[in-house]
Amino acid sequence: MALFGNKKISNEPVDMFCYQCSQTANGTGCNVSGVCGKKPTIARLQDNLLFAVKGISAYNYHLNELGVEDEEINKFLTQGLYATLTNVNFDLESLVGYALEAGKINLKVMELLKKAHIANYGEPSPEAVQVGSQEGSGILVTGHDLKALEELLKQTEGTGVNVYTHSEMLPAHGYPELKKYDHLVGQLGGPWFDQRKIFDKYNVAVLATSNCILTPSESYKNRLFTMGPTKVPGSQAINGYEFSDLIAKAKELGSLENEEKTTLTTGFGAGVVLSLADKIKELVEGEKIRRFFLVGGCDSPIQGTGYFREFVEKLPNDTVVLTLGCGKYRFNDLDLGDIEGVPRLIDLGQCNDAIVAVDIAVALCDLFGVELNDLPLTIVCSWMEQKAAAILWSLLYLGKKDIILGPILPAWANDNILNYLVSTFNLTPIGNPEEDIKRILS
Repeated sequence: MALFGNKKISNEPVDMFCYQCSQTANGTGCNVSGVCGKKPTIARLQDNLLFAVKGISAYNYHLNELGVEDEEINKFLTQGLYATLTNVNFDLESLVGYALEAGKINLKVMELLKKAHIANYGEPSPEAVQVGSQEGSGILVTGHDLKALEELLKQTEGTGVNVYTHSEMLPAHGYPELKKYDHLVGQLGGPWFDQRKIFDKYNVAVLATSNCILTPSESYKNRLFTMGPTKVPGSQAINGYEFSDLIAKAKELGSLENEEKTTLTTGFGAGVVLSLADKIKELVEGEKIRRFFLVGGCDSPIQGTGYFREFVEKLPNDTVVLTLGCGKYRFNDLDLGDIEGVPRLIDLGQCNDAIVAVDIAVALCDLFGVELNDLPLTIVCSWMEQKAAAILWSLLYLGKKDIILGPILPAWANDNILNYLVSTFNLTPIGNPEEDIKRILS
């Protein structure tokens, strides 16, 4: 039993499970200690490294699709994976080092991906996006791949087919070279896990471009298309960026009905936020902005995720909320207003746009002449999957302390790892929103 912050965490009954080699206990898996000599903490750090490498690989895939390769990133991915092979690395300190190195490499791949996105699609700017359907045939694009969206927009131009975004594709509306297409008409749905309901509700062709796809329901699998590594049973795989079959399916399905719409605002790039730097400094020094909160990450349907909406709702009016990833859907419909022209809710983009938050934080450190942990900034991170592991270690690599994490803790973190994260970085689980806010602002 470990004490993480004020919360007791039980790792019972299994502290490790490894079945990666032919030596594994009883031919099923080692759950006390490895037959090879591997101990539970080593096994869990190897699992963590695998998750972080997966997250980096996802971003690196999109980077490569935009024609950018980086030798340092590719070398780390190979070396990091090799370190998890049986009978290679039994050294705890080395594996912690690999985790922090993964954080460093993830920062680099996100930075390069951000630059590639801007080079291809322009610097994002704020855009109010309509949520809801309008008359006409439609294609709904989910995932993260901006290149796929651009190619689809080119091929659907003049066809009468409208294109909508879903989940992490929402920030696409902020890029000048994407929002210039009049038939990129809006957003349908919210976070990734609402897709069975949303894809069933709207009679459109659906394009899944990356991770965050669920195995489809019978009601829509015959109109679901996938591409690249993304594959699910019953869907039609697209070769490269040739979307003629997808477009034909959209036309075959007929028209949607026009419905009442709401709006979500996205598209705050680092350039937009930092153009307000002088005003932000004035407001902070004048005690009109007390603190910044970065609230975001990976959303999920599990119990406890309502915390993040309640947390944002209860923040005082002299605070500013930055958000990114699909975690923003817990609260991005809220109207928080502004502080003398500085919006109180700022959507920075996809999960990979965590680098935008880092760039803003570094710039604010320079603006106020302070170190990162002295900046009036608290990170409240919603936890879900492998990309989150890579981003968490990026923040830890930068030395960021006092991160609040929830609604669950990383399953790979046993007592030893939790003690390290608490003692070194004061990583803390979410608690009661009102009490957490009071503690942070005191």
